[in-house]
Amino acid sequence: MLDEIDYRIMRELQENARIKNADLAEKVGLSPSPCWTRVRNLEKSGYIDRYVTIFNDNKLGLPDTVIIEVTLEKHDDEMLDKFGDALARLPEVTEAYLVTGEYDYLIKASVHGTEGYEKFLRKSLYKIPGIRHSRTSFSLRCLKRSFSALPK
Repeated sequence: MLDEIDYRIMRELQENARIKNADLAEKVGLSPSPCWTRVRNLEKSGYIDRYVTIFNDNKLGLPDTVIIEVTLEKHDDEMLDKFGDALARLPEVTEAYLVTGEYDYLIKASVHGTEGYEKFLRKSLYKIPGIRHSRTSFSLRCLKRSFSALPK
């Protein structure tokens, strides 16, 4: 069972996964050795799934985020699996979810303006068989970006 110190460790690591153990220990109020042990236990028990690098889409020439809702023609296992696998291989797609409701998938992609979005649609997304309908919104501004929800 996690305690408040574990949550503080995870919040700090979420902000900076490259923090030195001594600095992390100081921030969460532990000495370095018990802090290191707790981090290792969080990793071993699966609370920390992995460490990743988050790239700056703006610097990469992909400053625009689009949210795409997709409805498929069919909803059998084969169609869902094939669509999901193909979607996961598209480099522009940063997140994709099979969802309930009016649409089947919610997709977040990074593109370069409307021209980049059109290219993504024509050369990538619409090449995947089975799409009946899609609807897209361009993000105006990111208000919050987090990768896991942690209780306070």
